Amino acid sequence: MINRIMVRTRVIQTLFAYYKDSDKTPGTARKELRKSFADTYDLYFALLDFVNELTAYAQRQLEEQTARARATHSDWEPNRRFVENRLAQQIFDNRALRTRVQEQQLHWDSGMVAVSNTYKQLMESDFYRKYMELEECTYEDDKRLWRQIYQYLLTDSETLNDALDEMEVALDKTNWTVDADVIISYVIKTIKRFREDSTPDTPLLEMFDNEDELLFATNLLDKAIEGHDEFEQLINSHLKGWDADRIAYMDRILVETALAEILTFEEIPLTISLNEYIELAKTYSGDKSYMFVNGILTEILRDMKNEGQFFKSLALK
Repeated sequence: MINRIMVRTRVIQTLFAYYKDSDKTPGTARKELRKSFADTYDLYFALLDFVNELTAYAQRQLEEQTARARATHSDWEPNRRFVENRLAQQIFDNRALRTRVQEQQLHWDSGMVAVSNTYKQLMESDFYRKYMELEECTYEDDKRLWRQIYQYLLTDSETLNDALDEMEVALDKTNWTVDADVIISYVIKTIKRFREDSTPDTPLLEMFDNEDELLFATNLLDKAIEGHDEFEQLINSHLKGWDADRIAYMDRILVETALAEILTFEEIPLTISLNEYIELAKTYSGDKSYMFVNGILTEILRDMKNEGQFFKSLALK
């Protein structure tokens, strides 16, 4: 689940916090990096468990409506299709999900406003109405409904982000709001993997896309810290045309981390490293930061190449 793009993001965030706190050590930084990955993985389970929270909320609403109908002797027959959704039942029964939620206490107690608000939006949506009016509801219809809920109601949801802010504090997690939309895409991917005959032992996504990602993350963090003084000198010596006092600290960290990756990991093509850190600058720093990151890295690498210190080939313009 956690891919190399997210690994780079976590490393630069960890480095930013590391350099801002003089009491932190490289060992502390490594622990914080690992915790950030675990927190991201917990967000995946919490958002997947939203299926259960929303279903339970809908069940309570049905029970209240049924009680009111009985009290008023109204002739009302509840439509239980949503609360008996087969995909939702499979997710509720999934042993890996139940274990992680229980162990990490990933409950939505402090985020119930997102549950109730999403339910109201669901009741007003056309895709829900069409689902509830189907003459015959297939398992694929059940799955499609939940993909639509995540795609149309939870992605870019301010209410969900506000709830995750509250849950971050309550559960001692980090980056949940920042990661929400990315992790929602992984939840949708997970939903697509379920089949009608899926069992409670159906595997969910692993924390990392492959086992090498954690090693890459730790090595990148270590190399960036070890080379900090050298990288800082390289940056300062190539600041022609740039005002050193106006360069954002995050931009320096981006360049230093990029240099650590480019000079350490021979197997990663130079174009990939350059493009990734330029994109990170667009996301996590100022409007023109990507121009600085691109420009200063190009200058540094060109000079190193001319001096015979650089091993990767690229036509640096």
